[in-house]
Amino acid sequence: MATTSNTEAKELDLVNKVELRIVLTDSESKLQSLLHTYLPPLLLKLASDHKSVRNKVISICQHVNTRIQPPKIKLPVAGLLKQYKENTNALIRYYDLLYIQQGLQRLPVSDRTALLPTLIHGINKNFHESARNTAALFNLLLKLLHSLPLPPRGSTDDLNLRQQLGLEDEIEDARFITFWIGKLIFFAPNPPSKHLPGLDAEECSFLQLYDRKDTWQPGLAGGMNLVDTKVVAVKFVASGAFTDTERYFPALFASSDPNSRLADVGDDMMKRTITAVSLEDRDTLDRIFGLYLGTRGNNGSLPAPVPLQIKLLTLLCKSKSATSYQTENIRIVKEGLTSSFQGEGLMSSRAAKGLEASKLRTQIFAYTNWLARVSEISDIGVIAPSLVSQLRDFIESQGWPTMIDQIPGQGNHGVSLRGLAYESIGVLAKASPTTLLLDEDLDLLRWLFNSLAADSAGRDVSLSIEQALSSVLGAFSGDSSSRLKLPLEGLLLHNMQRQPGDTEDSDIKVIRSTRFAAVRFANRCLPFSNIKARWINILAIGSGVSERKEMLEEGSKGLDPYWYRMLNPDKPGVTQLGHSSNPRHQWPLLEELVNQFFDEGSVWNTERSSESPMPMMDAYGPAILFCRNILISEALSSEMSTIDGGWDQQLDTTIRNDEHVRVKIRDHLYAMVTGSTTRKALETLLMAAFKGVTASGSKSAALCCESLLQLCSLSPGSSIARLAREGLASLKECIFSNDRSLRDSSSHLFGILGSHYGCNEAELLQMIDGFDVQSRGWKDAVGSDCFRVHGAMLATAYFWSRRDVRVHTLATQENEAKMKVAVDRSLEILNISNDKTLLDAAINSITELSLFGILSPKSLSAPYSASGVVKKLSEIAAKGNESAVKALGSFAMQCDEELTDDAVLHEILVALFKLHEVRDPSLHFAVGEALSCAAAGWHSKALIAAADIEGQNRPSSNRSVSLSWILERVIEDCKTTKPTLRQAIAIWLLCLVQFCGHLPPLQERLRDCQVAFKGFLADRESLNQETASRGLSLVYEKGDRSLKDDLVRDLVGSFTGSSADMAGRVSGETQLFEPGALPTGDGSITTYKDIMSLAAEVGNPSLVYQFMSLAANNAIWTSRAALGRFGLSTIFSDSSVDGYLAQNPKLYPALFRYRFDPNTNVRNSMNDIWTALVHEPTATIDQHFDSIMSDLLKNILGKEWRTRQACCAAVADLVQSRPAAKYQKYVGEIWTLTFKAIHLYEQLIVGKVCDDIKESVRTAAMALASVLVGILTRGLEASDSSSLGAGEMLKNVLPFLLSSSGLESPAEDVEAFSLAALLQIIKKSSKDILRPFVPDLVGRLILLLSSLEPEGIEYIRLRAEQYGLTGQQIDDARLSGVRGSPMLEAIERCLDFLDETSMQELRRPLENAITTGLGLPSRVGGSRVLVSLSTRHNYIFRPHANHFLRLARKQVLDRNETISASYSAACGYLTRLASDEEILRLVEHCRKLYFESEDERHRVVAGEIILAMSKYATDRFNALAADILPFVFVAKHDSYEQARTLFKDTWNETVGGSRAVLLYMQEIFQLALQYLDSPRWSLKHTAAFTIAEAINATGDGINDSIAQIIWLGLQKAVDGKTWEGKERVLEAFVKFARAENAVTKDEKIWAQIKKIMLRESKRNNVTYRPHALACLATYVELGDSIDLATEVYEITAPIIEDLLAGSDEMDLESRSGGPSSKTVKVHEAIIDAEKSLFQKLQRAPRQSSSETLVTVLNEYLQILFGTKDAVEQTRLKAAEAAAAFAPLTGTNERLRAALIDAIGRTRRQERSVPVQEALERARRAIPYA
Repeated sequence: MATTSNTEAKELDLVNKVELRIVLTDSESKLQSLLHTYLPPLLLKLASDHKSVRNKVISICQHVNTRIQPPKIKLPVAGLLKQYKENTNALIRYYDLLYIQQGLQRLPVSDRTALLPTLIHGINKNFHESARNTAALFNLLLKLLHSLPLPPRGSTDDLNLRQQLGLEDEIEDARFITFWIGKLIFFAPNPPSKHLPGLDAEECSFLQLYDRKDTWQPGLAGGMNLVDTKVVAVKFVASGAFTDTERYFPALFASSDPNSRLADVGDDMMKRTITAVSLEDRDTLDRIFGLYLGTRGNNGSLPAPVPLQIKLLTLLCKSKSATSYQTENIRIVKEGLTSSFQGEGLMSSRAAKGLEASKLRTQIFAYTNWLARVSEISDIGVIAPSLVSQLRDFIESQGWPTMIDQIPGQGNHGVSLRGLAYESIGVLAKASPTTLLLDEDLDLLRWLFNSLAADSAGRDVSLSIEQALSSVLGAFSGDSSSRLKLPLEGLLLHNMQRQPGDTEDSDIKVIRSTRFAAVRFANRCLPFSNIKARWINILAIGSGVSERKEMLEEGSKGLDPYWYRMLNPDKPGVTQLGHSSNPRHQWPLLEELVNQFFDEGSVWNTERSSESPMPMMDAYGPAILFCRNILISEALSSEMSTIDGGWDQQLDTTIRNDEHVRVKIRDHLYAMVTGSTTRKALETLLMAAFKGVTASGSKSAALCCESLLQLCSLSPGSSIARLAREGLASLKECIFSNDRSLRDSSSHLFGILGSHYGCNEAELLQMIDGFDVQSRGWKDAVGSDCFRVHGAMLATAYFWSRRDVRVHTLATQENEAKMKVAVDRSLEILNISNDKTLLDAAINSITELSLFGILSPKSLSAPYSASGVVKKLSEIAAKGNESAVKALGSFAMQCDEELTDDAVLHEILVALFKLHEVRDPSLHFAVGEALSCAAAGWHSKALIAAADIEGQNRPSSNRSVSLSWILERVIEDCKTTKPTLRQAIAIWLLCLVQFCGHLPPLQERLRDCQVAFKGFLADRESLNQETASRGLSLVYEKGDRSLKDDLVRDLVGSFTGSSADMAGRVSGETQLFEPGALPTGDGSITTYKDIMSLAAEVGNPSLVYQFMSLAANNAIWTSRAALGRFGLSTIFSDSSVDGYLAQNPKLYPALFRYRFDPNTNVRNSMNDIWTALVHEPTATIDQHFDSIMSDLLKNILGKEWRTRQACCAAVADLVQSRPAAKYQKYVGEIWTLTFKAIHLYEQLIVGKVCDDIKESVRTAAMALASVLVGILTRGLEASDSSSLGAGEMLKNVLPFLLSSSGLESPAEDVEAFSLAALLQIIKKSSKDILRPFVPDLVGRLILLLSSLEPEGIEYIRLRAEQYGLTGQQIDDARLSGVRGSPMLEAIERCLDFLDETSMQELRRPLENAITTGLGLPSRVGGSRVLVSLSTRHNYIFRPHANHFLRLARKQVLDRNETISASYSAACGYLTRLASDEEILRLVEHCRKLYFESEDERHRVVAGEIILAMSKYATDRFNALAADILPFVFVAKHDSYEQARTLFKDTWNETVGGSRAVLLYMQEIFQLALQYLDSPRWSLKHTAAFTIAEAINATGDGINDSIAQIIWLGLQKAVDGKTWEGKERVLEAFVKFARAENAVTKDEKIWAQIKKIMLRESKRNNVTYRPHALACLATYVELGDSIDLATEVYEITAPIIEDLLAGSDEMDLESRSGGPSSKTVKVHEAIIDAEKSLFQKLQRAPRQSSSETLVTVLNEYLQILFGTKDAVEQTRLKAAEAAAAFAPLTGTNERLRAALIDAIGRTRRQERSVPVQEALERARRAIPYA
């Protein structure tokens, strides 16, 4: 116990001694020294165990508090802070903080900043110990930051700052500081609620120092300016004290702050920290979501401000992990879409309206799309239903399907948001189809279709709905569930039936068609075998021309298996549609198709009455054609290896020319007849087609007839029996149709059906008789009657020609006579008629009758003979008539095989051979067919399609030697030199080989045919060469293996000379191809010697045949379907070339290059060869990549343009289709060759071919150049770009792109490519790679801006008036173009890569570009760069701001106003960063421009600069306002309107009110006084106006201190003659005189004022005089004496006298009879002055005895009532003045009497009631009246 007492006593003793020392201190310096020594240890005693000691210390502290009030006393802050950090006692810390806070501001700046390391150290730990105390520490930190000078970013001091502050090892402290500075950015003092956006209640209290009200009140002690504190804090975070990771969130918060001072710093930080934080980190994402949504609870934080929410969503759109936050993502969408309607949610903390709300929702939709695209299936499956539900609610809240006109909170953006919502629904549904789409109700899909049909928001929204529907297509296309089949079919069929204007049960009014979408769904979501889907396609085609063209195309695609496969590609490994294992690609069943289209219940029911019209006839023909194609495809399923485009045309060609195919189809049709269901389907289809043929007015009749004719020609007789029995009569109208194709096909059809055994004989004979009657009148037929005769004759000929082939009961003598009549009529018309239609009917009839033996030489009787028929047909054929040629061939088939000179067959052959004189290749193909028929009869393959009925007895004379004779003749004629015969004979020989090549006589002569064909290869006629080439390939195909080998040897031997016995040898120099058509490495293949050399080199002589086919490039081959396809693949496969090439790959490089040959036919042929040879292209190219690439690089600079073009295209294709690693080693070689060409030829390889004389080569070169740039940009994007030498490549590429061979090239396409390439490089380059090039690049790009402007723009500007424009309008358009230029965007990106070093390097190129640039774009571009550097890169640009401000100052005087204005604006931005001294120099420069230059434009320039400073550097402007605003005030009174407006705008934007002029009164007057004596009137007037407005702005409160200055200025301003606007100065003069101050009270000055007023009132200027008299009246009111009466009278009397005398001196503006406006104003001014004088005299001492006064008053009285001719307003003023005059009459009887008399006289004459009333008031005012 004693020990405790002793301890307590000792402690008290120590404390008392300290107290005594403090009390005895008698000076502030001693007290300060004492406190530095004892205050910290004294406070330690607060931790004493003894209460008495603690109390004593507290009492001493109270005493100390009273002693340290003087601010000069400095406290030991450092020691106290150190003590605070080292102790945990709460009481010690409390007092430590108390004195630290009090003493901090008393320290010098250096001492304050020295405290930072101690203050920061352990601050995070302090927070966990005591949040309240740490709040005070953080507040102290913020105060210290105001005094902390931050080193330039990137400097050595900046890099060492982190270590100096002790944050290198205290990472948690650094995180703590950046965390709370980030919170500070959100903070606002005294919030209305306990929490704020981004801040919960506890955080708000922390930053407010736990409810200390003075924390953020700068006017109070210890208070800080919140905005300034935020700025310095953010700049501190941007310094080197913190890492990018630590400053990430503060940078993000600052960049979204509305205060530009914060946002600029934040944006700069974000550029450098954007990659510092991983957006896949869970902690980061937790914080982002927490900020965005806020925290729950009453004290939780509110959601972040909307601008920050937008930025946060942008970040979330880059994070895959963010998609796993299911609950948060649902809240984001829900609250973001509904808050504006419910008044709560995300935006309730800060109302987001208009554009801001639209931007947020737009970003929400973007985030929704991100979720749909990136989320895992498990995540999207959970959130998608909720998100879609919210989106649907959002749309329906706007009104659905009819949108509300005005939507609260959405303004004009509601429509665009609605569209985005639909698109988001589509994307989400696509991502999670199982939960959203694939339900049996199809609710969402049905809703989307209803929206498309009825949404009223407009076209843009409908496009969004279509996009949403497109998005969900894939979900249904991949679903094979049968449960959705029926609902989906029903939905699509329903939407096909909708029509605009319909109103449905659900109150949905259809306003647009949904058919197109339904057709797309049918094609993509239902299998090809689905009958309903194909019916939907038919409905689409049948919709007519009123529907969209796209819908008709989509419907057609659904009926084409090739296009269906393109829309629904097979899975990998499945290549053929017909054999696809994919059930979606299976053929529809014909039975089901027929049932859907034509059976009972269908709109096209075949059993319906023929009288009722059928609907949708536009689609009927396509429906029939589709069913026919399906039937044929079923028959040929095993034969169809591939299906290409033009499926139906491919089938037609195959059926007409392939006998094997016809047999397969006929067998299939026979098989169908044997089955009950298939038989019914076939008969229904045939009947439906027949209905289509006979339907009245059907547009599809011809198409249906063609299909029916084809089926009937192949069908068994039983299947067409019904048609023959019931439908024959219906064909009559078709046979008589005006449509030629329908007439031909229906007549042919009649021949097939009419010759059928099941037809009605009576009806048939009746029709035959009718046809006979119709054709009998052929001589009188004209117009449509000719068509009827034509049809009747054809039908009759087709019927009689097919009758004998069938077993028929019409073979009677009577019928034979009828047949003979028909034959004779045809012959009669042939011989007599000149009508083209009738002749055609006769010739075709003869053809058909002869073909089947009805007409033959033996059957002819007088007056007709075989020779006559042949002669007539020959004459017609000689005119180019192919039908006549065919008729000759058919007639020859029935001639006996006699080849004597008088034989008919010989006559026909001679006639056919004579046709070589006709120069028509098409006719010669017909001759070739006719020769094949004459030679082989029905054995000729040219007659395959003619066998169109059942039966085997097709009549034809036996042939044994005809073919040999004809072939011998043709081969012999091949040796002729006559050009026309050579062309004809080549084609005839080709046709003989084609159609008779299977017969023994021709097989025996194949070698001779080869020789004959070879003989045509030397011809210069291209068609002959092509014919020979095709013929050689055909000969090769017709032979067997041994023959093929022999043919190859013979052909090779004929060129090598080893086979001397072959006839028809040609020279090896015979030219086949044009030079360059088949380029090789050393030249091109042109002659047959070249062909043989290449074949020998490769080692395969059969390659010769392949090259023969390459010459076939005439369009005629594509029109002769009967010739088949002369492909090359069979030659290669058959000659075993593939096996040879596997061991000797010499041909691959050349063949690869040929695939890109400019000649289309060569290219196509080579691609065919490539396809035949190379079964695995990727593996083959990989295997031979090196040899291919080497060959291309070797020949890319070849001599021939075809070689260069092919190499360019081949290299481009090769490198694009290979991975980078494959061609990496060649990249350098490509660029090396490129720039070797630059050094040798001063052009790039690409440049060389870009400048090629051949435009196609330039085009190919551009494509190659783009690929090369693509390689470069991919290298630039790579994280490890050194592997591709990106930096080295840039050193070579950039100079070229910027050179005269690139952007400055005279070739527009080269210039365009260079620009695109340069922009691409800049866009894709990383900062580390591009930064070394930035300084030079920026300078060059600025200079090149002008070179890209059209050359004629300057010419147009100089002659703008001729085009109704001004030069300024054109310059404005040019300026707009510069601002939107991609070049400027590239410059901005380059600037983003700058650092301190590269900024220093940029200084000289930028200065050079600014000073030497020519043209407006370059000049303006330089100013834009300065603006960008000043705003977006202010940290690194600040040290250079002064220099460039001086530079820009020189550019503002450019003669072009647009350039001058641009640099004026740049000066404004530069002043943000410039020093005060440099800004003042700029202002002084503006003053000189304004006051010293005589050019008015210079005053405008000065105004533009000053206005730019006030707009873009407001804080700097305000800081120097005292130096700038007086000048602005003076200049805003300029007489030049353009300059005046600029300065006036500056004043209005920077000054709060008119009274602000008082702050700068003295400076303003001093400046104005300097120029009142200026010899330039404009400056003198400006100074005078300045003084006048300054006086007006001061009101009546002009103090004595400035009154003297004002008086001096006013004197000078008023002196001198009158000038426009001087009245304003005089009014201010009077106002000054009215003010009470030392100047106006001075009698001498007052007398001078009086003198000036009287002088100015005497001025004679008619404009100035009224204002002067009005001012005189005001001045008169200032005194109480009447000493001015005489002077005023002397001034006004002459004016009054003139008026009374009717002087018109002042009537300068009106001669209409009344007083002018000027006269009225002067008169009223006089009366007002008199009235004022009279009122003044009333207050003056009575001087009634003064005769002078009485005389003057009497004169005034006369003036007052001399206004009878004045306007009413003037008379009213005169009456009111009389009322003021009345009291002055007093006791003077003379005046009183005169006044009474004048009033009475005037009143009697006055008509105006107001004037009469005023006169009455004047009478009553007369004393004693």
